[in-house]
Amino acid sequence: MEAKRLATPASRPSRRWLWLALIAVVLIGGWFYVRLQLGKDAEAGTAYGAHVACSCRYIAGRSLEDCEKDRLTGMEMVRFDDDPSASAVTASVPTLASATARYREGYGCLLDPYEG
Repeated sequence: MEAKRLATPASRPSRRWLWLALIAVVLIGGWFYVRLQLGKDAEAGTAYGAHVACSCRYIAGRSLEDCEKDRLTGMEMVRFDDDPSASAVTASVPTLASATARYREGYGCLLDPYEG
């Protein structure tokens, strides 16, 4: 009859570390996946927001604060910064995306980089 081998106390901590490492890998992988998905949405949202806010500000002649009323549902995280010296509005979602639109006479508001 063969004796069963019992787990020694020394093998238990290594198993715990293995499980903790596995959980960490899964969490980090999930975070990267969510960040990639959110990043794509943030890029689209900032580009749209910069274009609309620039048009509102420099074509319609409204203040940036007044243009905030035109914000669509779901764009609460997008922040706008106005640069009157460059006739530009930058929309950003912190750590994810940023886009700038500039007013150009005869062309309207164009997203950077402008190659015209």
